[in-house]
Amino acid sequence: METTNSPTYSLKSWSLLILLALIWGSSFILIKKSLLVFSPGEVGAFRIVAAGLVMLPLSIPRVKRLNQNQVIYLFIVGLVGSFIPAFLFAKAQTQLPSSITGVINALTPLMVVLVGAWLFQSRISKENGWGLLIALLGVCILVLFKADKGWDVLSGINAYAFFVILATVCYGFNVNIIKYKFVILKPVAITAISLMMVLPMAAIYLFAFTNFSFKLVHVEGGWLAGAYVLLLGVVGTALALIIFNVMVKLVSPVFAASVTYLIPLVAIFWGVLDGESLLTWHYVGILAVIIGVWVGNRR
Repeated sequence: METTNSPTYSLKSWSLLILLALIWGSSFILIKKSLLVFSPGEVGAFRIVAAGLVMLPLSIPRVKRLNQNQVIYLFIVGLVGSFIPAFLFAKAQTQLPSSITGVINALTPLMVVLVGAWLFQSRISKENGWGLLIALLGVCILVLFKADKGWDVLSGINAYAFFVILATVCYGFNVNIIKYKFVILKPVAITAISLMMVLPMAAIYLFAFTNFSFKLVHVEGGWLAGAYVLLLGVVGTALALIIFNVMVKLVSPVFAASVTYLIPLVAIFWGVLDGESLLTWHYVGILAVIIGVWVGNRR
């Protein structure tokens, strides 16, 4: 394996990091646009169906080579790395701006550290602790300060932010499981098979328990919204997960999860371009989250 001091390795790692940030940073605006027609459940389920179907030709030949433990862990990866977060982000963005959602998602590297310490006895340093506190302070600012009311402590926080935080916890489990439980399995196999594992659940829910098909055909803007989710699933989930899993296996889990340093910048760009209102305190909260993540993960 190449060392982290190798120029080629460094260039490859950073190129993948930037590409992934552009893809995932744009996913929040795609979710926002698709929610104009579809419910959060429909968006989450179709996202998984699209991603799972496009990866199906790669997953079927590989699944026969797995042992029982690999099957179990790949199902867990499918749940915490794709299925559950897809629904959580869609639900969160019914009440949160896409830009703010992208910023809170930056907690992922810190969740990687916490889950790693819990499950794999990784050490939590003072930097990790301070970083978590600073980032959480930033999140508190983002969920308590509202563009239309200012500081709205008395009416409580925007509880939908907890959907995003829960999604980052899921990602924390996902990154550590991939790093420590799949030493040999290739990234494409991890992505394809894990999506195949959760594909039936998403498809049954989408076509048996929602009005997705009707809305797609009969509601104005249905086809365009469907195209947004399709792009979200194929590029933002399937392709992005392959890139991400390559990074997890090439470098440290924390470096791979550090893509969330750049995701907020992309998400904010799209949000402001779409007319979302961000005031001074929002930028203070955004800066605190990014600084906290940086402090918590610097070597």
